[in-house]
Amino acid sequence: MDLQTQPFSDFFLSLMALFDGVVHFGQSVLSPGWRQNQILILLALVALAWVLHRITGTMLQNWVRSREGWSKWQLRVVVQLRRRLGLMWFALLAGGLYQVMQNVTWPSRSYLIGLAATLAAIYVGIAFAARLVRNRPLRRMVTWGLWIYATLYMLSVDDDVAQFLDGLALNIGEFRLSVLAILTALVVIGALLTGARLISTTTAATIRKNEDISPSMQVLAVKGLQIVLYGAAFFIGVRAVGIDLTGLAVLSGAIGVGLGFGLQKVVSNLVSGVIILLDKSIKPGDVISLGETFGWIQTLGARYASVVTRDGKEYLIPNEDLITGQVVNWSHSNDFVRLDIFFGTAYADDPHVVRKLAVDAAQGVDRVLSYKAPVCHIVGFGDSSVDYILRFWIKDPTGGLTNIRGNVYLALWDAFKENGISIPFPQREVKVVEDSHLALSRRAAASDLPD
Repeated sequence: MDLQTQPFSDFFLSLMALFDGVVHFGQSVLSPGWRQNQILILLALVALAWVLHRITGTMLQNWVRSREGWSKWQLRVVVQLRRRLGLMWFALLAGGLYQVMQNVTWPSRSYLIGLAATLAAIYVGIAFAARLVRNRPLRRMVTWGLWIYATLYMLSVDDDVAQFLDGLALNIGEFRLSVLAILTALVVIGALLTGARLISTTTAATIRKNEDISPSMQVLAVKGLQIVLYGAAFFIGVRAVGIDLTGLAVLSGAIGVGLGFGLQKVVSNLVSGVIILLDKSIKPGDVISLGETFGWIQTLGARYASVVTRDGKEYLIPNEDLITGQVVNWSHSNDFVRLDIFFGTAYADDPHVVRKLAVDAAQGVDRVLSYKAPVCHIVGFGDSSVDYILRFWIKDPTGGLTNIRGNVYLALWDAFKENGISIPFPQREVKVVEDSHLALSRRAAASDLPD
């Protein structure tokens, strides 16, 4: 493995040539003439663009605040537009002035102004186009990379820089990796990944709208599509820039073994997620109970499942726990759920009347299914009450279980109170023995009272 040293001498020569060019340009700017005049004009345009940016930015902000019902993407567009108003104003002012000067004076007297206007317009276009990349660090890298490339291209030094970067190479046997290849691969892969994300997003929306595909298969199809598209984008991007991956086979194998030991839980969760999607045991929208957690599946991810409870808490449960643990799926085969509540009445009340009142009360509660009629049975004779069980069915467990039980209990209370049915509670009688310590204390206290 060796790092080529010849490019360093070329870099030194290029650096000296660049330094000489900067010095020459500085001297020409300091000397009176049209080049100096163009620089002064550009500085004036920058100041004017900044003033217009402040004025129009405030006007745009006030106008947006007066509007209602705007979606998030519209507000994001306005925010991005407001941030770049200064650059947009500069591009418009410089471009308009350049067109005027091209017609009234020599073209060489407006070259710098035209170059600045073109670069400003390109910067604005790149800034908006880079918003397609969601990842913020990658978006900044793409933005700055395109800005630098556009600047070098407009200054006609891109070939020299590319030759220099290609000369900075790392050789490992027959494998050669240059800085230019790395930068090109990053740009190409970033563009391909952005295209893959757009395709996967559009296709995923189409898959989710297809009601003939079950929710679990929809998730599996979307995940599989993303893996294929992103993987293909990466390998195509690497091969497109001429990087041979066979030279890194041994190194990647060693890294893969190390990652295999360190990421056992991650791999287990990934495999468990695929199994869950294939066997359809759990799917988005199912109501499940896992330990003390009760809620419905909101999303199924590659590593975890998102379970939202009735109180708004969102639990991220690893897929492995859903495979190895005991999970109660309230809506696995269908959405019907039977609920049981227990109550008791006094022995003096007719059990036949109590059962009929309980069934009628349950049928009058919303969400209780009438075509799967509630039933009420005696389950025992307690110490102070006749014990009953009332069973009824619902079809929307996502609406909650505690609230429907409470409504049925309240309906029972109203029905029993209206028909004179009593709900007994334990009562205790306390008798004081005459010769006990408490009785003697009371007698002593009574004797001490004045007549």
